[in-house]
Amino acid sequence: MMNAHPDTDQEARHTAGKTSPGPAEKLLRALDTLGYDFLAPTPASQRRVLEREGHEVGANLMDFLGWSLPCRSGDLPGEVLRAIEEAGFLVRREDGLVVSRVRVSRVFGNLFIHSRFPTAEQDAVFLGPDSHRFGDYILRNVEGLPVKPRILDYGAGAGVGGITAATHLQGASLTLADINPKALALAAANASHAAIEYEVVQVQQPEDLGCRYDLVVMHPPFMIDTERRAYRDGGDLYGGQMSLDWALGGIRLLAPGGRLVMHTGVSIVNGRDVVRDAFAEALPSEGFTLDYHLLDPDIFGDELSSAAYAEVDRIAAVGVRIDRAA
Repeated sequence: MMNAHPDTDQEARHTAGKTSPGPAEKLLRALDTLGYDFLAPTPASQRRVLEREGHEVGANLMDFLGWSLPCRSGDLPGEVLRAIEEAGFLVRREDGLVVSRVRVSRVFGNLFIHSRFPTAEQDAVFLGPDSHRFGDYILRNVEGLPVKPRILDYGAGAGVGGITAATHLQGASLTLADINPKALALAAANASHAAIEYEVVQVQQPEDLGCRYDLVVMHPPFMIDTERRAYRDGGDLYGGQMSLDWALGGIRLLAPGGRLVMHTGVSIVNGRDVVRDAFAEALPSEGFTLDYHLLDPDIFGDELSSAAYAEVDRIAAVGVRIDRAA
């Protein structure tokens, strides 16, 4: 269910333990019971692993739902295979092998369904090492929030940021907001399995939301992407424009004393962090405080070989925390 006004229509809210599990949640339950554990690597690492000899056909759940390899159905647990097929995620090939349309990763104890490799579709739902860094940065910045906080995960994707925060903050309620219906469907399944109170909202921009939140978490696209894929393309500022725009929109949704926590990537051009400079100019001079933290000085170095990054020294991962005065 999708609702553009979470502060007025409570029918969209899902309370933990109050609804019967759907096929996707059944899949996650089965995987949890089996102790499934995998975290998707970067696309570059994934390609290198799959290029190794003997990695053409998988033999277990990690191969099937992690590495996105075709498998023989007899090599997979029956309850998992049934759940995947019931959810519409299973493809049976003419050669007798089966392929999953999704993959599953574990981040800070929670399982997340997301798009299979390669994530080439315009509406792909990406999850990778950045998602782990994002969750870690959130957990380092939740101290001092009110009891039963209202959390917004804007541009939620698979819901890693909001679900990680909500499962570590007692009594939290979560709004998962995204432009992508596929992302909202997967995030809803992930939140339901995590047993938290949540709602999903399809939006075009932060201004579409009419509520105030104690915590807003964001992990915007930040790459220069010539194909303009929604989950990847960060716009101008060498891929950093969307990070700036989301943050400025997000702080308008903060309740007094609220906090915005963002993980993003930034291009360093001629030694300058162009996004940090833009934040310094655009952030209101009163009522908000900014903490801009370097998380990793050099990520996705393989991207620098492309013509789009000809002027970029390196790509860095940063954490942005903005607090609104009480």
